[in-house]
Amino acid sequence: MSKPKVAFIGTGGTIASLGRGPLDIQDYGAAGNVMHADAILAHWPDVASVADVFAVRYRNIPSTAIGFADWKALAALCAQVEAETPDLAGIVIGHGTATLEETAYFLDLTVKVKVPVVVVGAQRPSSALSSDAGLNLVNAVRVAASPEARGLGVLVLLNDEIHAAREVTKTATSRLQTFRSPDFGVLGHADGDAIAFYRRPIRRCAPDTEFDVANLEAFPRVDIAYAYAGCDGTAVRAFVAAGARGIVSAGFAPGFTSPDEADALKEAVSKGVVVVQSTRAGSGRVFRGTKLRESGFLVADNLNPQKARILLALALTRTADPDAIMTMFQTY
Repeated sequence: MSKPKVAFIGTGGTIASLGRGPLDIQDYGAAGNVMHADAILAHWPDVASVADVFAVRYRNIPSTAIGFADWKALAALCAQVEAETPDLAGIVIGHGTATLEETAYFLDLTVKVKVPVVVVGAQRPSSALSSDAGLNLVNAVRVAASPEARGLGVLVLLNDEIHAAREVTKTATSRLQTFRSPDFGVLGHADGDAIAFYRRPIRRCAPDTEFDVANLEAFPRVDIAYAYAGCDGTAVRAFVAAGARGIVSAGFAPGFTSPDEADALKEAVSKGVVVVQSTRAGSGRVFRGTKLRESGFLVADNLNPQKARILLALALTRTADPDAIMTMFQTY
């Protein structure tokens, strides 16, 4: 029986890194030794036991440096790989964990492929004692090859857990169980005997979305204003002066900011900037109550600020109408 065919796109990150020795699990980036996709597969040959995996070189880049240009390129590369590979079962993208959730959510809103796309990373480099890189990669390939993964949007796999791109976030700096889906939990598990799914996301996701970035030259500028005791709106005014078309307010839970910051955000709305209220809490919905409605603020539902920024920027590529944008936040 032939094995499923899976593409592995490497972008660098901890999963691609080799430190100075097996106990170098924190400062390995200083070594500057980062493997491309083909070298990663060679380093972890057991991947070949679960699928016919082939490497697709992209470029190695710290995930802290990834932005719209790379997201657009990765979406296009996924489409190219699917078009050029008969019988492709799925695609795995290796990624640094710093912005992994943002890349996954961008692709969840924009990638136009029918096969599963799974984004995978690691908390310890491939050279480390007890590295999670190898098993994470094997399990990501298994998930991408699973027929049950189709139609679930872009998925994230680390620590044996399968997450929806919309819901997952990084919650700890160094722990292996850092990726969590706070409100709703995992979709399933990659266990030794099976890929087991237990629920499906119901929000609209790839490839059935209205967003098309193929011919988009630049991402609309959307900034995040983080609330803290005494914040006075200086950052908001600077964002407006810099040309922001949208601002996400990472407010206090359950979804407010300081009076001075609120005034600055209202001023931004009066200048045509779309303001979306999120929260710095890490989970939970933001309710669009009387004050937010009267201020002209939209709400991010339960998206965290970094994901609300992505959806708002994509929404602004389609429309500047606040009601239409609010509908998108209720849909995706």
